[in-house]
Amino acid sequence: MILSIPLTQNLEAESAVLGAVLIKASVIDEIAHLVDPRDFTIHAHQMIWKAMKHQYQNNKPIDIVTLSHMLQTYKRLEEVGGVTYLTELAQAVPTTSNTAYYANIVRSHAIRRRGAEAGEKIIQLASGGEIEDDEDFFTQVEQLALNIRPQTANGMKSIRDGREAYMEHLRRQDELIPTGFKRFDNWSGGLGRDWLYILAGRPSVGKTAKMLQMARGIAEQDKGEVLIWSQEMSREQLINRMIIPITAIPAGRFRRRNFQPGDEQKISDAYDCLEMLPLHIEDASNVSIEEIRATARQIKRRHGKLAAIFVDYLTIMKIPQEKGKTWSQAVGEVTKQAKHLAREMDCPFVLLAQMNRESKKVQRPGLEHLKDSGNIEQDADVVEFLWEDPEDHDPGYGNNGAKVVHSVIAKGRDIGINDFRYIFKGWLQKYEEG
Repeated sequence: MILSIPLTQNLEAESAVLGAVLIKASVIDEIAHLVDPRDFTIHAHQMIWKAMKHQYQNNKPIDIVTLSHMLQTYKRLEEVGGVTYLTELAQAVPTTSNTAYYANIVRSHAIRRRGAEAGEKIIQLASGGEIEDDEDFFTQVEQLALNIRPQTANGMKSIRDGREAYMEHLRRQDELIPTGFKRFDNWSGGLGRDWLYILAGRPSVGKTAKMLQMARGIAEQDKGEVLIWSQEMSREQLINRMIIPITAIPAGRFRRRNFQPGDEQKISDAYDCLEMLPLHIEDASNVSIEEIRATARQIKRRHGKLAAIFVDYLTIMKIPQEKGKTWSQAVGEVTKQAKHLAREMDCPFVLLAQMNRESKKVQRPGLEHLKDSGNIEQDADVVEFLWEDPEDHDPGYGNNGAKVVHSVIAKGRDIGINDFRYIFKGWLQKYEEG
């Protein structure tokens, strides 16, 4: 049974907002960002506010004469009640000094109306609405909840209107997030907060180890929460891999549980260090981009800021393939959504990926060697390949389980391309500058 919820409104506050602007146009500076046309309940009020915002954005005067002339030009004057109603609005305002207070009343009632409307729609969905599966239900509910929040988009602006914001952008230094890999950080400045970063390589080259080292390096900067999704390894296995380089206890001892006296205390101390970091791990398999988005939003609301999202790895995610679309196109849709999420969450999204079979035939990898590339290279801000160069092999490393791993930055939007050389000590799950 669908409940009929009385919709909250305050017509006096709506009239006071509009009347105050008609009396003293300058007060719109205080409230233009607070209320939206949809916040007004009466169609006439919505039309009047739209007209006022149009005049304001075009730096034109706002009063009864100019507003009635504009509405008449668009044949909307009678629709809002004519000059008579505009005059009534202006005469009914007790004072313009409380305009921001009136605007907040209008805004508050509008938020509650949208909440009530969203609640009824959720009940309809739960009562047999058009949903494909549970995940589709969660997505629709989440979107309804997001629509409750007042719109804050800047909208389309001309170059002229955007000048002040652009000059402020130049004066403000964008926050870049160091990864802990010093040569890369010195060259790039760190990761951009809205980057989609693809970390690719062949199996067993050390992608997960590098991801975890980056995650810990970012978490140590205290720039926000770091979220890790692991689809092949359990949470405990990932924690092992983060504790190993801290304790210098060889990985083999963890696999065989062949610990020596003193190891347990080292592990406990290392766990204490990790506990102090803003790290979060989820080890569910077949995760979808919608699930990642929902969790990221929840954690951002709870903690205020994210520093990075890591997902290991792309092509084992839950990727819906619509009829008529290729697998590469379906994968490309996921990377596009990942890029959107990086911008929404204001943090880099680091996505691990495989290399295709053709990469076996070449020495140096390139963008064409991304597996199921689809739109990956187009959506990505940075693409990094890890690979082992057969011509750069030091026999001494092989004797103790270390190997040379090259990092090829094959794409770097705004930073360019580059190569880095690392020594990967597998028994310590640790990369060192080579």
